[in-house]
Amino acid sequence: VFVLPTLLAFIIGFIWPFIWGVALSFCKFTTVQNVTFVGLGNYAKIWLDDTFTHAFWFTAVFTVVSTVLINVLAFGIALLLTRGIRGTNIFRTTFFMPNLIGGIILGYIWQILLNGVLSALEKPLLSLNATYGFLGLVILMCWQQIGYMMIIYIAGLQNVSDDLIEAAAIDGASPWETLWKVKLPMVMPSITICVFLTLTNSFKLFDQNLSLTGGEPLHKTEMLALNIYDTFYGRVGYEGVGQAKAVIFFLAVIVISMLQLRLTRSKEVQQ
Repeated sequence: VFVLPTLLAFIIGFIWPFIWGVALSFCKFTTVQNVTFVGLGNYAKIWLDDTFTHAFWFTAVFTVVSTVLINVLAFGIALLLTRGIRGTNIFRTTFFMPNLIGGIILGYIWQILLNGVLSALEKPLLSLNATYGFLGLVILMCWQQIGYMMIIYIAGLQNVSDDLIEAAAIDGASPWETLWKVKLPMVMPSITICVFLTLTNSFKLFDQNLSLTGGEPLHKTEMLALNIYDTFYGRVGYEGVGQAKAVIFFLAVIVISMLQLRLTRSKEVQQ
């Protein structure tokens, strides 16, 4: 009885639209009242669209780079902030604050900042150079996500038993060996969570991409979510193709995230 209201909302707001979305990916339509079944025609058109294949590889490279950078930097900061240095709580709050700002706002803030820096250096703006656009997206993603992942890593590090650290020291382990042989294995659950969040968030990034570069120049910095949006809303008669892209996008995120979870969970140890 208590679950029923939430369950109904989930079915109405997610399950039913999802089923409709999958069905519409096999149709040509302008509205849900004007639908013509075309089979796999929409899916065939996807692979003839160079912007989609470019967006896929651009998103894949961005996801790898941002996932590695965010987790390495967040874990490093978490190590520093669990050593009892003065002002730890202030640092934690400061690093976490960017996560509270909406993605659209972040994108416009960093667009102004980075374009100002590039103008001062007499370099092309973000919207005129794909390399600078890529770097801008990575910087923005790191700035927003590092603080959140840092909090998770801090919680994981604080759960590592002092007895294990003392035992490693007695056995003659160096700080580096203690980190690799004791701390990292014991915080693998936190690593699993953080890698999962950064991987999925990076792969389905939309609002920051829209506000920071808008996919410019010539769709070179367009990620998958923005490419789907542009296809669905910006190309007349391509609503079905946009819907088919969304299904492919969904399946890609599911497969990648499941593989990552299986890989990192296999490295976890019993505490």
